[in-house]
Amino acid sequence: MSELTYAGKTFVFRVDNGVVFRNTYAADGTTLHYETLEGPGKGAGETVTLHTAEVAPGLFMLGWVETSGMTITHLMNLNSRTVHAFWTYEAGDGRVAELHTGTLEPV
Repeated sequence: MSELTYAGKTFVFRVDNGVVFRNTYAADGTTLHYETLEGPGKGAGETVTLHTAEVAPGLFMLGWVETSGMTITHLMNLNSRTVHAFWTYEAGDGRVAELHTGTLEPV
């Protein structure tokens, strides 16, 4: 596996549903601190432990579980600065799954 090219970097992640996050990755690539900049949950943030795999040069699969129980998986393409995101969470009628796309802007 080559260098974790996202490690130590911060990106603004703009999701297709209008939510915007600031994602800051630890220098060793093992944790992520996210902050919600726009959308539901604005102002919320958390530091999470990442489970990662490099799929190809510049293409990373990242997954984590938030304190709320929400599960997140990102297929992060640093070559095109895009993300395919899949997340699940509990709602009134059971577990909900959503698939989204978005863009990354280096900070």
